[in-house]
Amino acid sequence: MNGMWMTEECKRSFMEMKWKKVHRYIVFKIEEKSKKVTIDKVGAAGETYHDLVASLPEDDCRYAVFDFDYVTVDNCRMSKLFFITWSPEASRIREKMMYATSKSGLRRVLEGIHYELQATDPTEMGFDKIQDRTK
Repeated sequence: MNGMWMTEECKRSFMEMKWKKVHRYIVFKIEEKSKKVTIDKVGAAGETYHDLVASLPEDDCRYAVFDFDYVTVDNCRMSKLFFITWSPEASRIREKMMYATSKSGLRRVLEGIHYELQATDPTEMGFDKIQDRTK
């Protein structure tokens, strides 16, 4: 992951979200000094996409994985995992570069992601964007 590595807690929480459905979302951050990807916040199963968006900092980059449940036109219950790269305009250039160069390595570790979103402000990751991807 370009010198970055993911803690076991991150991997375990992702697997719990993916298989056991105990988390709605996980927000990851890179610890600049240790070069580790760690958990910033975990959303309980009852939380929403809006809770995820509200938890993202206005001036720091983050990665997030969101478990989106929906019902198809055939009335089938489905679930898709979204990988979101949050890189707001107000974040530092060095931080944006660090997140951009580490993204592909992190994505390889998080197997089973269906869709990817990249956003620099909340309008680029509105709930409508999530819904549109699953149609």
